[in-house]
Amino acid sequence: VGQYIGHTAPKTKEVLKQALGGVLFIDEAYYLYKPDNERDYGAEAIEILLQVMENQRQDLVVIFAGYKDRMDKFYESNPGLSSRVTNHVDFPDYTSEELLAIAKLMLQEQQYQLSPDADRVLLEYINRRMTQPHFANARSIRNAIDRSRMRQANRIFAQTGKVLTKSDLVTIESEDILKSRLFAS
Repeated sequence: VGQYIGHTAPKTKEVLKQALGGVLFIDEAYYLYKPDNERDYGAEAIEILLQVMENQRQDLVVIFAGYKDRMDKFYESNPGLSSRVTNHVDFPDYTSEELLAIAKLMLQEQQYQLSPDADRVLLEYINRRMTQPHFANARSIRNAIDRSRMRQANRIFAQTGKVLTKSDLVTIESEDILKSRLFAS
């Protein structure tokens, strides 16, 4: 989407040209439609996209992705969208156990590990976080892991005079998670 009048059409056409013969994946597609913004040029991009989806449908697969409630409003914003996009796939949110497994994989990729107690505390964190506003599945977990690693680094730095082992340097302890605002109450 362009930033000024006349900028959107060429940008959109160029992206579509590059995608022909393949797949165009538009994540958080609902951001193309902002009815409250008078300087929103997303509607122009949608119109061009619809033309190409209709006239060159054999040459292009378009995938619109995003949160279900926002995507439903996005499809309602333009009758042409809902009539051309007939296949919808809803992916359920991860379970807390799946998110814990994802967290462990993220930590493992960074050569970190959870202490046994931190494993239990992180699962409790995940269960609490899932009930909070703006929960974003694995993205929220990645952010929590990053903050836990920062708290772990601060904890280690504060331990002046202690000889550190490799295990000390790569292990997230329960206290590194418990210092989250979610446990502040």
